[in-house]
Amino acid sequence: MPFINTRDGRLYYEVHDLTPPWVKSPAAVLFHHGIAADRHHWSDWLPQFCTSNRIVVLDARGSGLSGVPGPGFDWTLDQLAGDVLDVAQAAGANRFHFVGDSIGGTVGLHLAIHMPDRLLSLTAANCAARGRELREIQGWPALIDQRGQQGWAEELLARRFPPGSLPVPQHDWFARQLEAFPLPVALSLSHVMMHADLTAELPRITVPTLLLCGEPAPFVPHTHMAEMRELIPAAELQHYAEALDGLIISHAQACALATRAFHFRRASPQRLDFPHVV
Repeated sequence: MPFINTRDGRLYYEVHDLTPPWVKSPAAVLFHHGIAADRHHWSDWLPQFCTSNRIVVLDARGSGLSGVPGPGFDWTLDQLAGDVLDVAQAAGANRFHFVGDSIGGTVGLHLAIHMPDRLLSLTAANCAARGRELREIQGWPALIDQRGQQGWAEELLARRFPPGSLPVPQHDWFARQLEAFPLPVALSLSHVMMHADLTAELPRITVPTLLLCGEPAPFVPHTHMAEMRELIPAAELQHYAEALDGLIISHAQACALATRAFHFRRASPQRLDFPHVV
């Protein structure tokens, strides 16, 4: 199993490369999941990329098979972005397309601002640049005190997926994952998101950027994503009706196809200078 041993614990990642021999030097696509999730959240995306790209999926620190930091760990966007770069280096990806959901998207914004030379493109789904607007997340501690982890998990599921939007086995798998996720990690990551404010730096982003959002979305409102689209030069915004915050799962195929088309149109090596498409 591919692990990276860092000063702050182990990180788990996987590289999937099914590209045929005539695809020369395939670009890497690195996927970063959100809070209370792991690498499996991208499973339905991978078939759209596996024959054209090297795929890198990671379990972010504290998630999946990666190590869980102890009390007092300093959770920051800098630390989370550093983990991404460590995984990319281990996977042999000097430059890569970055696809992130929730806090993974916020990490992508941070990378695009501070490490633009490492990214071929950025796709960010249901992410926030200004965390003080995340009212639902601010209520997590009280919700956990009142209803425990199972009640918290039930509330998150209801806000991520419309009724009947997932097959029962898939829905039940996500329920079990939420019920077992380390709560200190979820609360620490929510604290990072709530105190992030990248708004003033968004105009610095020059990498091709695709924003994906559901409408309505309980955690990150569509208006916030629309504001980000106006602030990031030449960004594109794709929204999906009847989608909640589990957009990357409930609408996985549509989002993956849109992202792959975006890569080809805006961020393939021979098309990096293509004009903005609304």
